Amino acid sequence: MIFRDSTPIRDGFGRALVDAAARRPEIVALTADLSEPTRVHWFAAEFPNRFYQMGISENDMIGTAAGMALNGLIPFATTFAVFAVSLAHQAIRLSVAYNEANVKIVCSHGGITVGGDGATHQAFEDLALMRLVPGMTVVCPCDAKEAYDATIAIADYEGPVYMRVGRIAGPIIDQGRSSFELGKARIVRAGDDVALLANGIMLAYALEAAELLEQEGVQARVINLHTLKPLDEDTVLAAAHECGAVVTVEEHSVLGGLRGAVAELLSARCPTAVEGVGVNDTFGEAGEPEEMLVKYGLTVDQILAAARRAVSRRSVVTEA
Repeated sequence: MIFRDSTPIRDGFGRALVDAAARRPEIVALTADLSEPTRVHWFAAEFPNRFYQMGISENDMIGTAAGMALNGLIPFATTFAVFAVSLAHQAIRLSVAYNEANVKIVCSHGGITVGGDGATHQAFEDLALMRLVPGMTVVCPCDAKEAYDATIAIADYEGPVYMRVGRIAGPIIDQGRSSFELGKARIVRAGDDVALLANGIMLAYALEAAELLEQEGVQARVINLHTLKPLDEDTVLAAAHECGAVVTVEEHSVLGGLRGAVAELLSARCPTAVEGVGVNDTFGEAGEPEEMLVKYGLTVDQILAAARRAVSRRSVVTEA
């Protein structure tokens, strides 16, 4: 699958689901009245007998998906992130995770870039909440190409998965020859002065910040942590040891998501200067995506400032 340079991340998921289903007849798709926004309308057109429109009933959708999985199917349950982690959290926890059901929960409209729908439809806490669910794999791809690859990977993976796919269009990021692998980070830029750890749409901003830092004589290592759980601990620890300063960059609350995962690891294994760029402890509001990113501090300038703070606190870290 080839994508243009500016493609919504969710398009990668929608196209991959159709391709995966063509070779895996066990794959079915469910949605809670949101087929087009989640891009499963392409699946519905191709495989109408394997598509289930559940209506505005997220708990019912998740429970049905769990039952399907326990009977040998591979269900992809889709809705907006805020509805999955709030309205259907109990069903995800008990029907899916407790039963180790092979359900793939794929949600669009996470983060601040939802647009005019405002706070009621913005999820800043979804990745954090899904990290807390035992046995749940948590994925946040950076672009449409990676969303495509991640969808193929989770279709073949046995176990519950939560994946967030973005709504807005973004660039396809050149990640070299490294292939997508669940739980394995991708180093997209070399550097030993500071490590910028990002996922989702913020990876592009981290790369832009790294180019500007180079002009200041700071070599930034940029790492795509597309899988928050299981976290690629080896790559994060290596970055901490070799750079001595870390910045996490996420379209998510600074509480419990990427910064939380990284800080938990480093506090236990390799104490390191860590700065976080993300949404502070607040609700959002309605506005255009770029306006929201600026207002809530998810910009290249904020990444630069955080990197400078981290470098100023940098220390040489040695193994105990």
